[in-house]
Order: sequence, then C-alpha cells, then structure tokens
Amino acid sequence: MTSVSEASNGSAASAWERIEHSVKGIHGWTPIDQLFALFVLTISSREIRGDIVEVGSWCGRSAVVLASAAKIIGNVNVHCIDLFPEKRDWKQNRDGTYSFETVIDGTVYKGNQQQTVWKDAFETQTLKAYHSHDSILECFTENVKSRNLEDIVKPFRGDLPSFSQEVGGDFRCRLAFLDGDHGYDAVCQDIQTVEKFLSPGGWICFDDAFSSYDGVDKAITELVIQSPNFECFQQLTRKFFVARKR
Repeated sequence: MTSVSEASNGSAASAWERIEHSVKGIHGWTPIDQLFALFVLTISSREIRGDIVEVGSWCGRSAVVLASAAKIIGNVNVHCIDLFPEKRDWKQNRDGTYSFETVIDGTVYKGNQQQTVWKDAFETQTLKAYHSHDSILECFTENVKSRNLEDIVKPFRGDLPSFSQEVGGDFRCRLAFLDGDHGYDAVCQDIQTVEKFLSPGGWICFDDAFSSYDGVDKAITELVIQSPNFECFQQLTRKFFVARKR
C-alpha cells in the first residue's frame, strides 16, 4: 500500500482522498477531517525546527498521515509514543469499566485510570484492535511497514516523560499531537513536557478537545489557553484543538 505522498505523485486525486486510502483498514477513531488538518499543519511547518511527536498512537491511523506529510517535507521523523498495551494488560474495574497496566523495562505503567473505558466501548471498539494481534505494537508496526513509512516513524514504548529523558534536552519538535490518556493529570503532564521541546511557531494539537472529556478541556484551558506561551487558539474540527507556541 502506498503512502499519501507516494500516491500524490502523478495523480489527480486530492490529499483528502489519499488520506482516506492510506488509513483504510487501520483501527482507530481519528476522523478524516482531523487527519486532513494534521496533514496540512505538518506541511505548513516546513520552516520550523524539529521532528514530530505523537502521544497515543494506538494502531497507527494518525501516525501514517503525519509520516506521509513528513515525507513530503523531508528529513523529519515522527516519534510515536504509546504504552502499546497487550490484550492481557487490560483488566475490568469494579464498576465494569476497563483500565490497563503494563510493564516496560521493569517499570509499571497504568493507563485509562482517571478516564476509564466503558464496558460497551471496550467490547465493541477496543477489542477490535486485538482481532489479529495480541500486541498493539505488532499491529502498529505492520500498518506502518505496509505503507513504506518505517524509515520515518519511530515508535517508543513508554510515556512522554520517559521519552523526554531518552532524547535529552536538545530535542525539538515542530508539531505535537496529544491523544494519550485523557485524565486531567495525564494531559497536564503531557502539555508541560511537550512545552519544553516545542519550537517557537510549533503547533500543539489535541484530540477529543471540548467534546466529552472534562479532564482534557480543563488541562487545555489552564495550561494552553490561559498561558502566555501559546497563541492562535483554534478548534479546527468538532474535537480537534490546536495552538501555536510563541
């Protein structure tokens, strides 16, 4: 399967159509209009220093689009940070909802703790990702390789603070897409960490913003909208919010 950038060469099809084609069959919830917005923002970041960071990659739906845009720019990597939980990591809570706990290099990481997954959503949506693989990372890797983007996409199994420690203080990014744990504390931590290496003029982007997650909305309001360090606030689609680093 070809990427967006490969398919656009010598073709009259629009970027929108190519995005639809490139993510077909990849399990996930990011709608096409949001993927298109990410594609355009990435292309427009050509003059900004740094790579691209995605927090919460799941099976690679948005990673494929970010990487396709990065391929057009050239010399840009897409770092995909996720706990990539295995099927066995998920456990049902007393209230019937689901959370997961996984161990990475001896460290225990917990996901969906404040914002748990409802039983119906877990059984009808989340479990779909495990139909062909018990490991989300295996599914992610297969989706990236089948679209010839493995040289650009750099998966990192862990959280944003552990990624930050690994890449060091000189790391910079031009765009960060935050779609990880939707609990208030987790989103705050992601924002504060990203702000340290987001280049001036770079974009911070959020999924599920001002839609149905109070923790996400509160964190964005307090640490982005009310911060003097960001500007150009905009709800680009129904649940996609962006701001630019001053």
